[in-house]
Amino acid sequence: MTGTEIEITAGLVRDLLREQHPDLAGLAVREVAGGWGNQMWRLGDELAVRMQRMDPTPELQFKERRWLPVLAPRLPLAVPTPVRFGEPSERFPKHWTVMTWVPGEPLDHGSISRGAHAADTLAGFLRALHVQAPAEAPPSADFGAHPKRCTDGFEQSLQALDPDVVGDAGAVRAVWADAVAAPEWEGPPVWVHGDLHPANVVVSDGTLSGVIDFGALFAGDPAWDLAAAWVLLPAGTASRFFDLYAHADEAAIRRARGLAAMKSLFLMLMGQNGDRGLPGGKPHWGPAGRAALDRVLQDVQRTEGAHSGTSSRNPSRPS
Repeated sequence: MTGTEIEITAGLVRDLLREQHPDLAGLAVREVAGGWGNQMWRLGDELAVRMQRMDPTPELQFKERRWLPVLAPRLPLAVPTPVRFGEPSERFPKHWTVMTWVPGEPLDHGSISRGAHAADTLAGFLRALHVQAPAEAPPSADFGAHPKRCTDGFEQSLQALDPDVVGDAGAVRAVWADAVAAPEWEGPPVWVHGDLHPANVVVSDGTLSGVIDFGALFAGDPAWDLAAAWVLLPAGTASRFFDLYAHADEAAIRRARGLAAMKSLFLMLMGQNGDRGLPGGKPHWGPAGRAALDRVLQDVQRTEGAHSGTSSRNPSRPS
């Protein structure tokens, strides 16, 4: 626990419920492993308590409170929906939210064995999510910018990783350069989850069954979510995903591929031990990031083989 954190225990959660939502205080409280900006606690069988921890402001929780009830009814996968609000108090001077529990296992602790089904499921979910957002929807910021405005972050992640872990840094930079060169999103701002990685999706029966943590939700470029074709799905299923999604042009795929590379580096950095890693690191994210980056690079190689004359700086649709 650092000086900016507050120790959150089952007893504290139960006391807060007694103070603000006494009708829920009798339900069993169980800690959920993981979490970084927020800590999750199971509440009975159908609910969870989301406690603000590392996030410096409550804005991400406020965003979920405002928009998840709007989005959830039309999404084909289970997502958490806020049902009660917890306000700062003397016992806990931060915000907390009681939400519906999404059953299953986070992908960073599970696996996908039904790759084709997962690709179809993710495509259907993102087609339903990626509709034009209203004018009052939260705008994109760091999450959501064109890759060319994220190059500093990409380079910092790449350089912070041990070279032996990265492997062919030139190939990784080529994928990023192609994304930077791709045209910007020209369509209307659409709803974007913004932070699809293995800890933010839930799996059961070998396939995707839920999506969680909408704190990065924004209206903008769908390429930030399309990167999940490589970050989440097994090798060889990206083409199936994009065929069913059907709304991604070549420029969007190029941006998404570069963003997938950047997200992969972040996962690898979170899993890196020692001084070169990130605070609050998660060792099991390293292999997930490595596998995702390999899928990106292998996809480029397959594309080059299938389309003679196409360079890694201008890859076309996934193979």
